[in-house]
Amino acid sequence: MHVALVQLDLAWEDKRANHAKVRSLLERARVPQGALLLLPEMFSTGFSMSAEAVAEGEERLTERFLASLAQQYGAAVLGGVVNLGSDGRGRNQALAIGTDGATLARYSKIHPFSFGEETKHYSGGTEIVLFEHAGFRIAPFVCYDLRFPEVFRVAVGKGAQLYAVIANWPQPREAHWLALLKARAIENQAYVVGVNRCGRDPKLTYSGRSQVVGPKGEVLADAGSAEGVTLAEVDLAPLLEWRRTFPALSDMKPQWLRGV
Repeated sequence: MHVALVQLDLAWEDKRANHAKVRSLLERARVPQGALLLLPEMFSTGFSMSAEAVAEGEERLTERFLASLAQQYGAAVLGGVVNLGSDGRGRNQALAIGTDGATLARYSKIHPFSFGEETKHYSGGTEIVLFEHAGFRIAPFVCYDLRFPEVFRVAVGKGAQLYAVIANWPQPREAHWLALLKARAIENQAYVVGVNRCGRDPKLTYSGRSQVVGPKGEVLADAGSAEGVTLAEVDLAPLLEWRRTFPALSDMKPQWLRGV
């Protein structure tokens, strides 16, 4: 399966401008049919705390945009959207759309970023979800989730073979981003695809460094710090062989996830 990581500098709270930029970047890339195409967390607005203002609402502008990309490129598409929950607070979500434009999965970020005051405006999700594409079982996560290995452990217990992490991860903590992507891959013997934004928002600078990491921790692709589309290929057979020949996952003790 090919993966396509769209790394871009976001226009602040301007959905149409960001949609146009994504289309422009993709027009210059050659995204193979059947690929998994990934866009960053809140890619259409930036990491805004104005949840009500940037939420999808009835128009579902960004969700319809993701579906149009999936159908245009014959790819599964995963990108960040904001919706409001029944409590009136935001849900920071990763939405996966299949090649036919139908929803494959909707994951709500379990760990809102309290240090960035996300917890004041967004409620955390409560469910780890997986979806299937091109023979892979894929678990989506969002940004700050990357610091919590227990949710990745639960996902691998559910059969995850590839983690898709969409992010707005700032430059001052770039080293953590790179180290944690690799750690989550090694400890779960899984592919990890992390797509981050670059550029600036009103508060922070972002260095990009979107990556594809293999199940032994090998970096298969690195987008650097510039805008663009980075392509890589992931293969299920080597992952399954690695899990077979070095069966570390069979030694997991699930009770420790429950604090027993």
